[in-house]
Amino acid sequence: MSLPNSFNTLQTFAGGRKFYSLPALAQAGLNVSRLPVSLRLVLESVLRNCDGKRVLESNVRELASWKPNEPRTAEIPFVVARIVLQDFTGVPLLVDLAAMRSAVAKMGKNPKIIEPLVPVDLVVDHSVQVDFAGSAEALQRNLELEFTRNRERYQFLKWGMQAFDTFKVVPPGIGIVHQVNLEYLAKGVLSASREVANHKSQDADLRSEIFFPDTLVGTDSHTTMINGLGIVGWGVGGIEAEAGMLGQPVYFLTPDVVGVHLTGALREGVTATDLALTVTQLMRRTKVVGKFVEFFGPGAAALPVVDRATIANMAPEYGATMGFFPIDAECTRYLRATGRDEKLVEVYEAYYRAQGLWGIPQKGEIDYSQVVELDLGTVVPSVAGPKRPQDRIELPKLKESFVGAFAKPVAENGFGKKAEEFSTVKAEINGTKVGHGSVLIAAITSCTNTSNPSVMLAAGLLAKKAVEKGLKPNPVVKSSLAPGSRVVTDYLNRTGLTPYLDRLGFQTVGYGCTTCIGNSGPLAAPVEEAVVKHDLVAASVLSGNRNFEARVHQNIKSNFLMSPPLVVAFALAGRVDVDLSREPIGRGAAGDVYLKDIWPSLQEIRDQMSAALKPEVFRRLYADFAAQNPKWNEIPSSTGDVYAFDPQSTYIQEPPFFTNFGLQPGTIAEIRGARVLGIFGDSVTTDHISPAGAIKKTSPAGKYLLEHGVAFEDFNSYGSRRGNDRVMTRGTFANVRIKNLMLGGEEGGNTLGPDGAKTSIHDAALAYQRAGTPLIIFAGQEYGTGSSRDWAAKGTNLLGVKVVVAQSFERIHRSNLVGMGVLPLQFKDGATAATLKLDGSETCDVLGLGPGLKPQQDLALRIKRRDGSVSDIQVTCRIDTPIEIDYYQHGGILPYVLRQIVSKN
Repeated sequence: MSLPNSFNTLQTFAGGRKFYSLPALAQAGLNVSRLPVSLRLVLESVLRNCDGKRVLESNVRELASWKPNEPRTAEIPFVVARIVLQDFTGVPLLVDLAAMRSAVAKMGKNPKIIEPLVPVDLVVDHSVQVDFAGSAEALQRNLELEFTRNRERYQFLKWGMQAFDTFKVVPPGIGIVHQVNLEYLAKGVLSASREVANHKSQDADLRSEIFFPDTLVGTDSHTTMINGLGIVGWGVGGIEAEAGMLGQPVYFLTPDVVGVHLTGALREGVTATDLALTVTQLMRRTKVVGKFVEFFGPGAAALPVVDRATIANMAPEYGATMGFFPIDAECTRYLRATGRDEKLVEVYEAYYRAQGLWGIPQKGEIDYSQVVELDLGTVVPSVAGPKRPQDRIELPKLKESFVGAFAKPVAENGFGKKAEEFSTVKAEINGTKVGHGSVLIAAITSCTNTSNPSVMLAAGLLAKKAVEKGLKPNPVVKSSLAPGSRVVTDYLNRTGLTPYLDRLGFQTVGYGCTTCIGNSGPLAAPVEEAVVKHDLVAASVLSGNRNFEARVHQNIKSNFLMSPPLVVAFALAGRVDVDLSREPIGRGAAGDVYLKDIWPSLQEIRDQMSAALKPEVFRRLYADFAAQNPKWNEIPSSTGDVYAFDPQSTYIQEPPFFTNFGLQPGTIAEIRGARVLGIFGDSVTTDHISPAGAIKKTSPAGKYLLEHGVAFEDFNSYGSRRGNDRVMTRGTFANVRIKNLMLGGEEGGNTLGPDGAKTSIHDAALAYQRAGTPLIIFAGQEYGTGSSRDWAAKGTNLLGVKVVVAQSFERIHRSNLVGMGVLPLQFKDGATAATLKLDGSETCDVLGLGPGLKPQQDLALRIKRRDGSVSDIQVTCRIDTPIEIDYYQHGGILPYVLRQIVSKN
């Protein structure tokens, strides 16, 4: 097999190993030495995959000639080395692949032509719920219930493992996808040999292999955690990941790259979590949506990989495509500490040195679009909330901030209560007072922090000191510990800290996302009853990355992100309306105990760190998953290349995306007579659009399940039901906290139907579909912020929505809408639904759409009002790239890719 050698860059390093050399591009007049490191890693993929078909020489030249500040119109075809999935997004992706095989089989073709062309790893981490907490049996009981609830989904995953050659599954009870990726799946540098490509012996001589950077996309927005290890990767929707699996490049506009120059060092008492929350707030203010963020300077070089990963993990919260740290000796130190093969580590270092990519850049060495300064010495203990992760609050100001938000209007991120109610409304549960500001959920959860031994050991040390001071757990607080991998349990056991966390109610409940994804489980019945009866603004505290409304728990209105040791402290305090810098946490054996009395020093944490990263522990815990998980082995698997969908299943159904599939694409045409399904405000998240948590009995999805014989206690979650489009379409816009301005901002998934009467969004959409009426959604800023949730776009499509008009879109959701054939339009010149005085009774046309559509061209939105008046406004078409025009014409990415594959075969 001959290898492409564009620009004569195929060279050797370290004893004859072959690679595509970026420094060699200088011979072709393309000096890339001042390009941001993250862009150079993307450029390597473009160069290596330059075949004159998928990737052109012009793509290489365009990216290699990147300028820090210029209009971004060039499209990058990025071929990734691998793909990671979690089960909430992975199961529906596998359903789509099964449906594609079914469609191919119905056409009389070989279904095996639908096959991932890159390695795919799915980690089952989103399904475990905290049904049981506060006991030694919680872990086992939650695992048993998880397997009982999800047996059908897990059977389906096992079918996928035997049906697709490159599809692997990390079973439940192992860890969270991003922590498993960081600690085990990621290799840093990969290789592929000609022999393997020709299906010959895999015992290839090194000289026949091509070495290249480990790159990936994942179907979870926090895939960016791997950026902390110098690996390029980010979150995409499931539909985009499917296209990547099947050989389609991931296309994106050439980005701006914002450099963050880190100096100084964190002070005593400040954690990596505080730094991550500070960066999140700073980057939101910098407006980095759709941009790469790259950290450099002496402060970045001094951070260990685990701290870098905590910051990188939260890139979606600050809106960036990536939060990237370049490659250096800290990376090799981490690879060795986590049990990676020594030979791999040596090749890794040699490769990046040969590419001129070794070491954290210093100021002046790289050309960035913008440079932002951050002195790590200015970071202070912080929390974020109560509704958004970018709303950072310095710890001493939390009490004042919460009390202020209590009486603030909802439109100003408040709770819209009367100030005088704050101290008067209280309930008593078994002798413990519960009121506004009471902490009812305290969760050490999420890969963001549980991957970082420094903050996990800090939580254990704080718990030890609290127990020694005589502090007792608050009985109404539901506390839980859900590590992102079993390594955490190992080092907490070896340091002797586990018993102290247990004594305070932080027993291990599972190895998965739990509370951070909304799987917090039920509150105790008396607690839930008190919250609902008194409409309490109660709080959760969690070491997670998301705190959007109704995400953690449907009845907990106030949610604060914080470091694991602070989670323990607030669980003991039992309330958030407290200044822990001055007020006591509680009374111990010898009187009042303050935070400063039990907060561990940096030296105390360092003294325990040597126990945290033991290579032999990683090797043992990441070996032979099947042997370590007997419950997974008990799950049976169906066989065959085509999945036999069961019409009676309430978990897995064949989706309608390929019904009446043909080889001819559609045509792009104007949209006329669209009616308004919803008008929403700012910061509508993908959680609002397609919730992942509990299903209400009275919701359209709940009614569907009851009608199909599913008992309420067996509803499971929306996330677990994503393999069934019937449930998910009914769940679209069904979040209990979403506010439709057509109904004056009333909460809940309702709207006005064709007859003008209030009804559920699902039922209204159904009525419009019966009449053949297209639908339109209006929204404010940051529409679709949050998770890379493709069902937020799939559900929108299946409701019959053809157009979404917003003031701005979050990156992944905009891409997902196009990927599902829904047209995203952006208001211009300060126009909003409010300035246009829209009330939902209007009929709308989108004019100027046609076969000649260009990326980001202006279109006319014609608004016809009930009084007969008509107005036209200019909007920008947010189909951003030429390939997206093709996707839109084909009705979405999946029909486009399927037509490509069938045509080739």
